[in-house]
Amino acid sequence: MSQRLRVAVEAPQHSGLSAPLDYLSEQPIAPGSLVRVPLGRRELAGIVWPGAAEEGAAALDEAQLRPVLAVLDALPPLSKRWCELVEFAASYYQRSIGEVALSVLPPQLRELSPEQLQARLKKLDKKPKKPQAEASPEPAPRPEPPTLSPDQALVLARLDELLLTPGDTAPPPVLLYGVTGSGKTEVYLRAAEHALSQGRQVLVLVPEINLTPQLEARLAERFAGTPMVSLHSALTPAQRLGNWLQAHLGRARLVLGTRLAVFASLPELGLIAVDEEHDPSYKQQDGARYSARDLAVYRARLEKVPVILGSATPSLESWQHANTGRYLRLALPGRIGGGALPRVRLFDMNTLPRRKGVSTALSPPLLAALRQRLEAGEQSLVFLNRRGYAPVLHCAECGWKSECPHCSAYRVFHKADRTLRCHHCGFSQRVPHECPDCGNQDIAPLGRGTEQLEEQLAAALPGARVARIDADTTRLKGTLESQLQAVHEGEVDILVGTQMVTKGHDFRRITLVAAINPDSALFSGDFRAPERLFALLMQAAGRAGRDAEQAARSEMWVQTWHPEHALYRALLQHDFEAFARSQLAERESAGLPPYSHLALLRAEARTAEAAQAFLSAAARWAQALPEARDLMIYPPVPMSVARVANMERLQMLVESPTRGALQRLLWLWMPELHALKREHRGLQRWAVDVDPLAI
Repeated sequence: MSQRLRVAVEAPQHSGLSAPLDYLSEQPIAPGSLVRVPLGRRELAGIVWPGAAEEGAAALDEAQLRPVLAVLDALPPLSKRWCELVEFAASYYQRSIGEVALSVLPPQLRELSPEQLQARLKKLDKKPKKPQAEASPEPAPRPEPPTLSPDQALVLARLDELLLTPGDTAPPPVLLYGVTGSGKTEVYLRAAEHALSQGRQVLVLVPEINLTPQLEARLAERFAGTPMVSLHSALTPAQRLGNWLQAHLGRARLVLGTRLAVFASLPELGLIAVDEEHDPSYKQQDGARYSARDLAVYRARLEKVPVILGSATPSLESWQHANTGRYLRLALPGRIGGGALPRVRLFDMNTLPRRKGVSTALSPPLLAALRQRLEAGEQSLVFLNRRGYAPVLHCAECGWKSECPHCSAYRVFHKADRTLRCHHCGFSQRVPHECPDCGNQDIAPLGRGTEQLEEQLAAALPGARVARIDADTTRLKGTLESQLQAVHEGEVDILVGTQMVTKGHDFRRITLVAAINPDSALFSGDFRAPERLFALLMQAAGRAGRDAEQAARSEMWVQTWHPEHALYRALLQHDFEAFARSQLAERESAGLPPYSHLALLRAEARTAEAAQAFLSAAARWAQALPEARDLMIYPPVPMSVARVANMERLQMLVESPTRGALQRLLWLWMPELHALKREHRGLQRWAVDVDPLAI
């Protein structure tokens, strides 16, 4: 007799299919099993979803239901808690269950037939193991773990208590607040050691792929012999599938990954660690716009396991949760070895004489400080968060600038390959020999990027070995690792880079860090810009003086036009707590997160009028609902970069005093938004972003 099953399938958002669909099966299939099912004219992967299929008047007649085509029964079903995590993410971030569930699985897994999966699992079983003891009679001894500082010992004692919490109780999330260089990674390693000794799996999340290799090497060294895999977008599809299967089958005991790894199937999960929890990279910026950090906290509660959120500059949301007792705050206030934090020096750019036509990013005192470190055989890091040679080319005669024809942004001048490149849509052209408007041959770069800074440093400090690390120099596989290795081995005197080099790296020889004119974030329209800038500068400062012997003479220079700004005053004292207090007071008075809850409705169309019409109609419909009574729906406005790839982009902000009220409105709004899309033919795309990070 045929049975009805609920199956989650990946349907496009515009279809409006948000819930699992009903199918027929000749045999019982366990919830969480992967299947192949028909949808329209296609055959695609699906997941048998927990819960009963629809019954009664609303249910389709059996004759209208289609059968499950195949079951991938060689694979153990996904767990009930994994399904609950996906269902929560889909509901909270306003996406369909099938879209979230299937998009977080490895792409190759979604394409396999039962026979292909069987072959893949056999191949995995035959995978050669690491050489055993017969190759060398004595296995290499594990490195001796470093001696814990008193602060680390106290934190770990508390974490051990949480790891021993009875399985029917969810321990509180831990906010591990530790200054840069205080040994947070060692805390993760010891906590992981404890969880592994209990026979559990451990998930470690990092914000960016470029931080993964060095942490992976450290984990592999500490846990030699413990099966470990990594999950991130730089893996090939075959690697990603193989690593995911190892985790799902329980063979991999340690999983290290970026935000997507929060959805890794881990049947014996015992601990989650989120490194640099404040980092915006944990927020997905397309599709289901989820926050991996927030989902890690939710997953830990579902699984009733500890979660550690580590940072030297926690997000203000996490800090406030710790203030109210929702999170347990554990502190590491001192650096390992008792080293001092680098002394911060603010250099007032207003004191320099202004000469027309003369532009340099480097003030004479900073150059003198760099020269001094060079002569002492020490390394320096110069940080500028803008890649390329210059953000714009311009003509002084007629005012022409290198605007992108497809975006409301300038194309950046890249001197190395003589191109003008748009960092939004990717449009690239050779640099013109003369001004396209007036024919003037004297077109010049305006502003500066890391490429120009590297050139200026090489000219100002002859003989210095200058290296640059940014998205342009690390495009090829393996280049980032080789460049970082050169820095660690002392083959670089001055490292120039974007934010890629400011976080997570343990540069032992760097004693001077310089931030070049970071002021633009002080006057951004985004209320989170000061928080991001402070975190970035604190992280950058933390690259200096990580060797305790050099810490006393380590410095951070900040070149600024606004040295009296409160943010820089807090930075001088490395006083995150004072900065957090002032920012939280401002946000409370303005009714901003974490004291309110936000969602953005974004729209893209060929014309601004079409996007505006859609958003205005959506606002009128929502404002008529009783649920919108206590909510604020702001008028539609263009995004900060209003046009990208010939698409006009507008957004509308919804603000709510409570999370529940916002979710109720969005739940009612979504079907209407799908209907409005069909009415507004000029609209290309729309999306809801819950808890947006960039406004």
